[in-house]
Amino acid sequence: MKHLQHKIIEFRDARNWSQFHNPKDLAISLSLEAGELLENFQWKSSEEAVEVNFENIKDEIADVVIYALLLSHELEIDLEEAIEEKIKKNEQKYPIEKSFGSKKKYTELK
Repeated sequence: MKHLQHKIIEFRDARNWSQFHNPKDLAISLSLEAGELLENFQWKSSEEAVEVNFENIKDEIADVVIYALLLSHELEIDLEEAIEEKIKKNEQKYPIEKSFGSKKKYTELK
């Protein structure tokens, strides 16, 4: 992941775009790209959306991840570490014996 982040930072810096990459604007861009990803699924079944828009979906997912990597860089967040910590938190919120096969939110599990 750090290798990809480094490549993205090199790409950005070669174009002098870091001046535009503050946390607020990166978070907005990440959200906008997620919205563009959603547009590929609008008014279609999942299967139809993937069949018709696969390449665009792939590009939009890449854009979302790129902005997440840029934002984590700007905030000095070790993204791999943050993901590991989040998985541990989710393991606590969603124990297998309560959540297996369930789509309920952790606050609804009994």
